[in-house]
Amino acid sequence: RLYQIPFGMPNCEDESEARTLYLVGDFSAPAEFFVTLGVFCFLYSMAALVLYLRFHSLYTENTKLPFADFCVTVCFAFFWLVAAAAWGKGLSDVKAATRPTTLISAMGVCQDDGVVCSTGTTPAMGLANISVVR
Repeated sequence: RLYQIPFGMPNCEDESEARTLYLVGDFSAPAEFFVTLGVFCFLYSMAALVLYLRFHSLYTENTKLPFADFCVTVCFAFFWLVAAAAWGKGLSDVKAATRPTTLISAMGVCQDDGVVCSTGTTPAMGLANISVVR
């Protein structure tokens, strides 16, 4: 929800006041889908572990239970792939929206003649990139 993040932009005409700008975009849906699916996968794996260890005889005697377990596992694997792709696209959009050159181009004060705006440092996105690889 980048639209909720304010940042101050200096106003060169009146030194005392700064304008507040807001970032553009809401990329929370892919992240929420990714995290929700991860929680459901964890809960299902814990339930399956209890079934495998505690009720092993029930699992081996019933022929439909292993097939149902297989089908649920395949569904979770497919949705995990979809969620990772959605989060990858969402992260790419977040990077594009928060790129320093994009932010500078949105600031009207940086478009005036004789004004030089610099970005300083580039934001570190290493941990966010690793979250997509997982």
